[in-house]
Amino acid sequence: MRKKWYVIQTYSGMENKVKEDLERRFQSLGLERYVGRVVVPEEIIIDSKAKSLERHVVSMNARLHVSTGAEVKAGEILAEEPNIHARKDGVITEIKNFRRIVIETIDRKYTKTYYIPESDKPDRGLKVGARIRQGMPLSKKGDQFAEIDGKIVVVERLKRVRVKTDDGEEVYYLPYENFDTTRLSKGMEVKAGMLLSEGKKYYAKSTGKVEVMDMGTRKEIRIAKTKTRRLFPGYVFAELLLTDDIEQLVRRAPNVINFVSIGGQPVPLKPREARVILRLIGEETYEEKRAARVEFDFNIGEPVKIISGPFEGFVGVVNEIDPEHNEVKVMVTIFGRETPVVLHVDEVEKVV
Repeated sequence: MRKKWYVIQTYSGMENKVKEDLERRFQSLGLERYVGRVVVPEEIIIDSKAKSLERHVVSMNARLHVSTGAEVKAGEILAEEPNIHARKDGVITEIKNFRRIVIETIDRKYTKTYYIPESDKPDRGLKVGARIRQGMPLSKKGDQFAEIDGKIVVVERLKRVRVKTDDGEEVYYLPYENFDTTRLSKGMEVKAGMLLSEGKKYYAKSTGKVEVMDMGTRKEIRIAKTKTRRLFPGYVFAELLLTDDIEQLVRRAPNVINFVSIGGQPVPLKPREARVILRLIGEETYEEKRAARVEFDFNIGEPVKIISGPFEGFVGVVNEIDPEHNEVKVMVTIFGRETPVVLHVDEVEKVV
């Protein structure tokens, strides 16, 4: 006899618990030959809201552990910068705490990096995403000022190490979290090639889908948060060789209500119905895994505000949505004429 697919009704929210419990019961009783797959059909939803995106800016020399389209979980490594080695022989003359601030122009074509001593008390408002105007002081001391309009894309703490050499001085900026006070100290001699610090590592803070953007002078790793949604809440699908004993074992499992039945008898899915379910969740071996679906918080015809890029501040109407490329076409009125502008979904937000 061949196994057939049956639908088991459960209490809502307990689907995965029922799946795990059934698999454990079959295995512990040595009944694996009576059961195939047990699945809870789900789909992956990508949250396209700009505020939900996680961003990491890395150098062009960084080693990437992910690529566009990859799915990552919170805590997984995304990239790591090269280790930092001494370029010349010398003696450490100073070790000081610094803050690195990177400001990006609105059109994302140019960045400016500032190194501010912590002793100068960098402004508390200098956070990733903050809007910066040219001439704005970057610290309480006021020795450094923003030279461009834009947004802050990087804020990180560093250790600046000065090394006096025979022909001058070398300056190194080391990741604060990797600095080892037992290895490096003022007055210590260093040799060319000596490891001063491991490169900074970047980890995902949330679960989501990756997009890697090459910005010319740097790379930006974006993570669009994802969530799973049950396609059939309250139901578990099981591939079974149904005997009286198997039926009773399933019925008596915790949080199981019943089989989907007719006249009290479990009704198997037709092969065509089972294939539809399996293809829907990417379980068919000859089918490609079903791509994550992008969930937009706006529809065609609705007004949106452009929040970054050269058209920042403009309000337009959504004309087209391209889920495959995470892009939208927005009709913006410029000099009295409607102009179509193609934007990434993280560059717009719904007008409420």
